[in-house]
Amino acid sequence: MKDNDCIFCKIVDGEIPSTVVYENDHVLAFEDLNPMMPTHVLIIPKNHYKNIIDDIPADEMANLMAAIKDVARIKGIDESGFRVIINTNDDACQTVHHVHVHVLGGAKMNEGNPSLDA
Repeated sequence: MKDNDCIFCKIVDGEIPSTVVYENDHVLAFEDLNPMMPTHVLIIPKNHYKNIIDDIPADEMANLMAAIKDVARIKGIDESGFRVIINTNDDACQTVHHVHVHVLGGAKMNEGNPSLDA
């Protein structure tokens, strides 16, 4: 299922270019265009779900979560540490309403990143 107006659905379909980090039949991971850390990758399901509470089937969630490990390994942050964030709806600053996981790392979270300190 897709949303023709969704930027992430357009990235999945190849209509909008992205720097792909990881891909399988279920998810796509790509570099964030406005990184908040040296490593900032977004992982999205290839099917469109508005947010984390949008009745995502368990197997889709499992694929989304499993991709975190692969992305962390590929980006070389699996040993040093990283943060995973899923924003849900407007008050939580979800700017694209297609569920996505932020994988952030590559530096200590409190070094020059006060918004990531909490």
